[in-house]
Order: sequence, then structure tokens, then C-alpha cells
Amino acid sequence: MISILAQERLLGAALGSSLIGVVVFEQRRTIYNSISEFHSQFSPQSKITEPVISKKPRLELGHLWNQAVDQTLGSLIKSLSSRGW
Repeated sequence: MISILAQERLLGAALGSSLIGVVVFEQRRTIYNSISEFHSQFSPQSKITEPVISKKPRLELGHLWNQAVDQTLGSLIKSLSSRGW
């Protein structure tokens, strides 16, 4: 069984990673919007939009993410499930 300290560190790392991901995403979105507004002031006919990932690669990326999480945390989930967590 993982010690309490290791569990807290793992939880902290996971929460920290997700928080950083959200902050980076929001900053990128803000940067794209400010660039778009700047360009629209000088040339209204051309507008830079945020790059959009098409639906198929997005689904493939989600599937790959789920596989990676299953491979990485699969044994941990099984051991916690067997203990009744």
C-alpha cells in the first residue's frame, strides 16, 4: 500500500498539472484573441482565428489519452478497487 505521504504527493502533482494545463490553455486563448483584435484594427478583412483541431484527430487524441491513463494507473486502480476504495 502506498503511504499517506506518497498519496498526498501524487494528488498534489495531479492537481498541479491540471491547474497548469488550464492556465496555459487560458493564456493561449487570451493571446490568440488579442492578436486577432490587433489585426482586425488594421485590416478588418483578415481575421486570425484560433487553430481548430478537426473532430477525428480530437477523438483519436482522447482515445490515446485514455489508453495511456489505463496503462499508467491501471494497476493502482485495481489494487484500490480490491481494497474497497
